[in-house]
Amino acid sequence: MTRVPYLSSRLQGFGTTVFAEMSALAVATGSINLGQGFPDYPGPPEVLDAARAAIGTAHDQYPPGPGTPELREAVAAHVQRFGGHAYDPLTEVLVTAGATEALTGALLALLEHGDEVVLFEPMYDCYAAGVAMAGGVARPVPLRPPPSGAGPWTFDPAELRAAVTPRTRVLLVNTPHNPTGKVFSRAELATLAAVAMEHELLVLTDEVYEHLVFSGARHTSLATLPGMRERTLVISSAGKTFNVTGWKVGWVCGPAELVAAVRTAKQFLTYVNAGPFQPAVTAGLGLPDEYFAGAARDLEYRRDVLVEGLTAAGLPVVSPEATYFATVDVRPVQPDGDGLAFCRTLPERAGVVAVPTVVFYDPAHAHLGRHLVRFAFCKSDAVLGEAVERLGRMAV
Repeated sequence: MTRVPYLSSRLQGFGTTVFAEMSALAVATGSINLGQGFPDYPGPPEVLDAARAAIGTAHDQYPPGPGTPELREAVAAHVQRFGGHAYDPLTEVLVTAGATEALTGALLALLEHGDEVVLFEPMYDCYAAGVAMAGGVARPVPLRPPPSGAGPWTFDPAELRAAVTPRTRVLLVNTPHNPTGKVFSRAELATLAAVAMEHELLVLTDEVYEHLVFSGARHTSLATLPGMRERTLVISSAGKTFNVTGWKVGWVCGPAELVAAVRTAKQFLTYVNAGPFQPAVTAGLGLPDEYFAGAARDLEYRRDVLVEGLTAAGLPVVSPEATYFATVDVRPVQPDGDGLAFCRTLPERAGVVAVPTVVFYDPAHAHLGRHLVRFAFCKSDAVLGEAVERLGRMAV
């Protein structure tokens, strides 16, 4: 690997992301971008109107460091309403610049140099970078797709236990999971809880897709299992739930001592963020149950449209249980199984952009994801319809 000048050793290997490459390729070729996970349709009017009303008022100035009291109260009420577990909005809720800052702030706060973080791969790309910036060591455990293509991704409990060493400090769990769309089952969560308690691990759980879960699956927060609340920081955000990914409003809930540690790191990162958007997210979290159920139904419909199109194009899909994403095996149309090469030629072949799943793996385990590619289906009917038509022409 060529060393990047001036970049610290902790971040060597973390160059420009493949998302930037693929998005630039989409622009250059006029392709439909199903690579990056952001919706191209607006969020609920109640949320957008609240943001517009807040602009030009005192909300344009610095909000309180931990977040506005109203937003922290709304987060606590929302978690109680949908998860059944209670947090004190004064001491156990912290507003952050999206889930990414929540995760990075937590890792910076909790890790000593050389501490290890056990996590699952494929993984959202900021995890490994956050661990590295905190001076930690990532210990990935593979999730594997079902051999038949039907059913959820799974992990081997023995591999999980083998990844834990005396240096392990944190277990990082993402459910619902990006990029696979997996929702960890209650039995799997019980295994994670047992390992965390046995080894006295702290737990970070990334739940940003908590409301985007499809028929037949059910999201459960690891913090709700017996013995887990006191060691778990729960992270979520508004971006995916309300179609406002650019607002970057997230939060951390957990025991007061752990939240205070994250707040110490967070105050020297962004300090505060998203003043006019905090009252808007407050309004969103109070929307009726039907909004959240409807958002999941709508996205499930979009998933089915894309899955049908990908299948017709000869790309077998591991149908996701949640999130924005569908993963395909490219080997039927790319005999060498090179997902990155497939993505680089797909704009020319079909006028569509996707992301190779290999980028979500530790380099030592890249072979596990080499043949997989992720498509995003959080797009409008017109865009999805055109993408499916283009992919169909590729298969002819």
